[in-house]
Amino acid sequence: MGADPKMDQMQQMDMSGMQGGKAPPNARDPDAYAEGATKGPMRGMDMADDESYGQFLVNQLEYTNSNSDHGQSLDMEAWYGGDLNKVWFKAEGERRNGSLEDARTEILWDRNIATYWSSQLGLRHDNGSGGSKNWLAVGVQGLAPYWFETEATAYVGSGGTLAARLEARYELLFTQRLILEPKIETNLYSKNDADRGTGFGLSDVSVGLRLRYEIRRQFAPYIGVSWKRKYGNTADYARDAGEDVSNTEVVAGVRMWF
Repeated sequence: MGADPKMDQMQQMDMSGMQGGKAPPNARDPDAYAEGATKGPMRGMDMADDESYGQFLVNQLEYTNSNSDHGQSLDMEAWYGGDLNKVWFKAEGERRNGSLEDARTEILWDRNIATYWSSQLGLRHDNGSGGSKNWLAVGVQGLAPYWFETEATAYVGSGGTLAARLEARYELLFTQRLILEPKIETNLYSKNDADRGTGFGLSDVSVGLRLRYEIRRQFAPYIGVSWKRKYGNTADYARDAGEDVSNTEVVAGVRMWF
C-alpha cells in the first residue's frame, strides 16, 4: 500500500512546530549565566576542603609515684590549620617533690609531605632545673607502618649544640573503649651540659605502658607504669646530684581532647 501524502505533510508540520517557532513567555534562558548564575560548586554540594580546623589533645595529665619521689607529668599538643599547613604547639613537663624538674615547649610550622606524614620546622624552649635553653627544631611526624605514631626531631642550640628526640607510641585495642598504649622516648645530645644535667651521646630512655578506658572518646582515665633510665655522662651527673639513674613509677591520670 502506498504512503498517504496528507499524513506525511501533517507529520512534517508537527515536527516543525516542535523544533521551531517562538519559545513560551516563561521559558528558561538557555544561557544559565545570563540569569545571574555563577561558576562554581552547587550550593550545599561543595567539598569545603580548604577550611581550617584544629584540636587540643592532652595525651598525659598524671600523678606519678615511686620509691624515691612523687609528682605530676604533662604531655599535650594542639594544632590549627588546613590539610597542607598547620601551626603546631607541643608541651611536655615534669614536677617532682613540688618543684619543676624539666619542661619542653615547641611552636612549629607543620607541612604535609606524604600520606600520613608531615615535616615540622620551628622553635623549642627548655626550662626547669639548670636554667633555660632555646633550640631550632626540624623533624618529621606521622604514622609508620602498622600504625605506630612516630616523631623524629633534630635540634640546633646555641654554641652549635645538636640534639635529637625520638618518640613512638601504639594503641592496642582490647575493645572499642579499653585501650593499652605502649610508648617509648629517647634523647641524644652532641655535647655535655652540666647545668642541665645532660651528657654527650645517648642521654635517656623512657618506656611507658598505660591502660585507659574511654568513658567518652574525648575523656579517658588511665593507669600504668613508666620506666626511665639515664645513660653515659647524663647518668654521671645524676649520681653526682644524689639522684637515681633508673626509676620505675606507677602512674594514674586522664587523657582528653576537644
